[in-house]
Amino acid sequence: MKNKKLIANIIKYIVISGLLLLYIVPFVFVLINSFKARKDVISNPLALPSTFKFSNYADAFEKMNYGHAFINTLIITALSVLIIIIFSSMTAYILVRKDWKFNKFIFFAMVLSMIIPFQGIMIPLVSIYGSMGMLNTKWALIYMYLGFGMSLAVFMYHGFIKSIPVELEEAAMIDGATRFQTFWQIVFPIMKPITMTITTLDVLWIWNDFLLPSLILIAPNERTLQLSTYAFNGTYTTDYGLSMSALMLSILPVLIIYLFLQKSIIGGVLQGSIK
Repeated sequence: MKNKKLIANIIKYIVISGLLLLYIVPFVFVLINSFKARKDVISNPLALPSTFKFSNYADAFEKMNYGHAFINTLIITALSVLIIIIFSSMTAYILVRKDWKFNKFIFFAMVLSMIIPFQGIMIPLVSIYGSMGMLNTKWALIYMYLGFGMSLAVFMYHGFIKSIPVELEEAAMIDGATRFQTFWQIVFPIMKPITMTITTLDVLWIWNDFLLPSLILIAPNERTLQLSTYAFNGTYTTDYGLSMSALMLSILPVLIIYLFLQKSIIGGVLQGSIK
């Protein structure tokens, strides 16, 4: 039995190591090529740099207007995630706790909306909002992220809230708390694990999104980091070294946040999945 268990553990670690390698290899290639000149990337993209070209990062930082693009991305991501969390948690709470006839219809409509691919509605979306003069602003983009992110967040909150005992809320109301106070002071703190899970998913989605911002944000001063990395791709040529450096700069903030908050993020995801 011990031998079988040992063999099973070895196989498990081999499989996990193989999956880890598959995830890390693309990141390593981007990191390696970010220190190369354009001709070195084209001639042998898999080789280590013969000479490390650290100036790629300084040039990419300046050309993509990193500071301004970073602020744009931070504002869009932070406000979008905050608004999604606030509205979806309250919506899910009402759908669970209120026995209204149309609640089930609203919930199933939101769940069904998740199967509609964005690519199928992006042209009508841009056409309609463009005719209304609502494009080329961060607020229009945040509004659209709210619309696209609500359904999944409500679905996840809905299942979690059903596991919270109603007696906790009834005790708070007996003590004089309003429904609003009960939700924010009693229910919402209990939902911390699922809130952390939704926050992680939405931050990764919105921070790394390219397609929707490329349709909405046209002016250069409104560009996000992901749109700024596209500035290195010309019609006939691409500076791959600078492009790789720009990619590393765009994902660096998320990596730093994850390194500092990885325990909270992993703990929240695990607790949310268990619930």
